[in-house]
Amino acid sequence: MKHRTHTLHTARLNNNCPTCFGTDGLEITFTQEEKETPFFKKPATQIDEKLYCHTCKNNIYPVNWTEDIERVFDYNKKIAETNKQYLKVKPLFYILTVVAIVLFAAVVYILIPKI
Repeated sequence: MKHRTHTLHTARLNNNCPTCFGTDGLEITFTQEEKETPFFKKPATQIDEKLYCHTCKNNIYPVNWTEDIERVFDYNKKIAETNKQYLKVKPLFYILTVVAIVLFAAVVYILIPKI
């Protein structure tokens, strides 16, 4: 089972970094994980966000966010388009389903006595 991470939205912020107080280094990234098996692909419901300062090279955790950063975060979260919840079935699933139906029909045909 593979897990892929897709970047939904990335934005550079002009807010002050709570650690180094730089105004040009903040970047917020929204990502979503997708689970892939031999039978299907399905995106996760959870959206992960990461606020990173390129000036001081640190992740900024939500406990350190100011009200301005939270306001900009809420705005950018609305912009980030999530991958809708879907279940994309692969050809192997269809092949196995058809084989199972054929086997079931064969067993029923053999077990039912001929009238």
